[in-house]
Amino acid sequence: MTTERFPRLAAFPKCYIEEIAFKRTMSLFDWIEMAKALPAEGLELYEGFLESHDDAYLDSVGEAISKAGFSMPMMCCSPDFTHPDADMRRRAFDHEVEMMRITRRLGGPGATCRVLSGQRYPEVPLEQGIEWVVDAIMRLIPIAKEYDVVLGMENHYKDGAWRYPEFAQKKDVFLRIVNAIPERTHFGVQYDPSNAIVAGDDPIALLQAVKDRVVSMHASDRYLAEGVTLDDLRQHDGTLGYSPHLRHGVIGRGLNDYHAIFRILREMDYARWISIEDGLDGMDEMRDSLLFLRRMREEYFGR
Repeated sequence: MTTERFPRLAAFPKCYIEEIAFKRTMSLFDWIEMAKALPAEGLELYEGFLESHDDAYLDSVGEAISKAGFSMPMMCCSPDFTHPDADMRRRAFDHEVEMMRITRRLGGPGATCRVLSGQRYPEVPLEQGIEWVVDAIMRLIPIAKEYDVVLGMENHYKDGAWRYPEFAQKKDVFLRIVNAIPERTHFGVQYDPSNAIVAGDDPIALLQAVKDRVVSMHASDRYLAEGVTLDDLRQHDGTLGYSPHLRHGVIGRGLNDYHAIFRILREMDYARWISIEDGLDGMDEMRDSLLFLRRMREEYFGR
């Protein structure tokens, strides 16, 4: 965790997630080498990027990140604590624990390990789902303290391997879960303004509601395919993974008001990480997004 009083910028290769995590046509080491060309200070990882959980492999990843001049500020994990099957929920818990261990090994003290609620299964009642999620996170917190990592619950849309959208996608459900967990050091909010838009919520209002709990942030901008509305997306998204109608693009050119966001970050004296989730057109867009955020940081933090 940085002690400097301005946010640091990390890159996440949204444009290459299929190649690295699913198709395996690009290795994590390939991405780290490519990222040297980007004006970032950290590289966020996704659990699916890892080819092994063996310590020797993890240490080789950590060494590559460090030699490239980066930190590893956050591990993006997608636990499914709302699965109707109790055994699947236990597996999700155990997997999150393992990813917390890996987060500490690669990111050191204070690194963030993302936590989600799970999928919005039609057969799981709201109150039952909330109970399962709060119970799981409360049991994770002592382990987070042991590893000295931070659990960041994201106002999420949908993991790439999921059929259903996030259980806590809507602001009211998300806040019920966050507010039920009193821990302030090893648990907080991983804020994503674009996901709030997709949920039909005001991203600025959400940030105001959670600003004293934010431990990390995703920066992205979303675009809708021509002829598609947000209502269309929310009502008909039964696809596996991300809807093809929802696209990432260069930050600062889409639906989010980053001046309003950075004004609040400045009021918060925010000094943690902002990680870009970028468009699907490669390195040039990632570089443009990072340069945009650097300009915003200079304007609002003077750095």
